[in-house]
Amino acid sequence: MFDDLATLRTRRSSKWVEYPADVLPAFVAEMDVALAPAVRAALVASIDRGDTGYAEPGGLFESFAAFARRRFGWAPDPSRMALVPDVMNGIVELLRHLTDPSDAVVITPPVYPPFFEGIPEAGRRVVEVPLAAGELDLDGLEAAFAGGARAFLLCNPHNPTGRVLERARLEQVAALAERHGVLVIADEIHAPLTLAGARHTPFAALGECRAVVLASASKAFNLAGLKCAIAVAGSQQVADELARLPGELRYRAGILGVIGSQAAFDSGDEWLDELLATLDANRRLLGELLSAQLPQIAYRPPDASFLAWLDCRALGLGDDPAATFLERGRVALVSGPDFGARGRGFARLNIGCSGELIGEAVARMASAVA
Repeated sequence: MFDDLATLRTRRSSKWVEYPADVLPAFVAEMDVALAPAVRAALVASIDRGDTGYAEPGGLFESFAAFARRRFGWAPDPSRMALVPDVMNGIVELLRHLTDPSDAVVITPPVYPPFFEGIPEAGRRVVEVPLAAGELDLDGLEAAFAGGARAFLLCNPHNPTGRVLERARLEQVAALAERHGVLVIADEIHAPLTLAGARHTPFAALGECRAVVLASASKAFNLAGLKCAIAVAGSQQVADELARLPGELRYRAGILGVIGSQAAFDSGDEWLDELLATLDANRRLLGELLSAQLPQIAYRPPDASFLAWLDCRALGLGDDPAATFLERGRVALVSGPDFGARGRGFARLNIGCSGELIGEAVARMASAVA
């Protein structure tokens, strides 16, 4: 499932070119997988026929609807979908066109770093309601909504913690948002990577609501560079509002992204199931390695995805332990403070790789504090 290190070193993606060759990269959220056979075949066929022009969704929306029905028990309406280049571009454009200038937008740090930049890019204000012991702070959300926030940027499954929210908690959020007239924009990019023991509930599966779900094959099938995501309206009213998005936006998506994503949604289930079993084993392996070599690190295995959120505060490495791991251990993680002030003393580790490389990453981290 994973390419060997020699092959990985020939890749030109960010993960493999940002650092010198003596650094083991375990930071950016891309995996070391070889492409799913169905995706590879569709992309090769597209190249062979010279099909590299401007993107149109074609049957992508119908393919995603069928995938969502199989994987999540959710039957989204393709007529309520819009093509966007990627999740963050979608978020920025949704905020620009579905909220008013200077509106406040709630986020729940520690959270995906581009949220902090994308909201001001859209001309809106960031309001932070930090997680409380790793959970959404419902009282804090209600206070922010009552205080005038007009949108909530929900990350579920959550990045970096890997937490998957239960349906009951999502229903509480939906009730709060409806009471205060708040638009919920749900980044669900990691949803197809929900692991054993957890169940993902799409926000728009709760019923008619003022919400937009952003979905993509990019994380589960390692297609981020192909640029394709889908915005799904949670009600017909919101679907009508999606018509306000710039018509040019769909042309910013890549046609190879559309083709690869549709192949993934249509024919990638068996490959995805194998990946999920591998990631389940990887999260358990990481726990065993940390217990043996770095027991000071507190680690809660993620409910979803291939990202591990590590509490390194007991190591005494200051706000940014990833800096020490890089300098002394030559292993690159994402700095906890990038996820907001609540990330101080933490680091995020990518385990979307072979068990051998997970072992090497932990060994290098341990050597950095020996």
